[in-house]
Amino acid sequence: MGIKDTNMNMDIENSNADQIEILYEDEFLVAINKEAGLLVHRSWLDKGETRFALQMTRDAVGCHVFPVHRLDRPTSGVLLFAKSAAVARSLTEAFTERQVTKQYLAVVRGFMSEQGSIDYALSFKPDAIADKFANLDKPAQEAVTHWQCLAQIELPFAVSRKHDTSRYSLMRLIPETGRKHQLRRHMKHLFHPIVGDTSHGDGRHNRFFRSQYECTRMLLHAQRLAFSHPVTGEPLLITAGFDEQWMRILEAFNWVKRVEGLVP
Repeated sequence: MGIKDTNMNMDIENSNADQIEILYEDEFLVAINKEAGLLVHRSWLDKGETRFALQMTRDAVGCHVFPVHRLDRPTSGVLLFAKSAAVARSLTEAFTERQVTKQYLAVVRGFMSEQGSIDYALSFKPDAIADKFANLDKPAQEAVTHWQCLAQIELPFAVSRKHDTSRYSLMRLIPETGRKHQLRRHMKHLFHPIVGDTSHGDGRHNRFFRSQYECTRMLLHAQRLAFSHPVTGEPLLITAGFDEQWMRILEAFNWVKRVEGLVP
């Protein structure tokens, strides 16, 4: 049986403060396109926040849902939930055993090589609030990320005093492991931080994108999720479209065609 592709078109997604975009749903699963800035569930990160992906998805489908993986708050894209604890356990196991393929798109500073991999263990770095009760003595964990450069651009702006121009790359990032902030920390380690990342990025380039392109978000998007259905065994490919800010960058850099029709 072929892969069931839930591919969305390239249209700019309409944002509604009280709605969530459902990418896929059946009696066992539901996948949404999480917007940047939305927490997955209630967290110590922001006690005053009232909007959460889990509750919004539950309200949209009319039943309890269970998270099986996570996306950082500033990351957008495919977020998968199960509709029962049993299915959630099965999917969590699939993620743990690396049976789920995750593909992200990112805009990073500088020109990266055409393709490559980084195998760089990541130490545990707790959030001051979210991880206040966590074990701080965790050893560094194996972390592997593969990348492919899809496009590059050199702009006539001296964002850094060292250079008269600024370079950026559109990257497809495929994490083999699922460590906290893995893609963001790996890109920083390679000296190609993700644009808009306020924790692991470059403030000069973040400010440039805010002023020049009105881009206030981190340019990291979970575009594709491929896995076997935990109940039917059917191959599933779920993809998420881009928000207005992402589309603004893709169009300004003439990169729209580079992300259309990407294969798994």
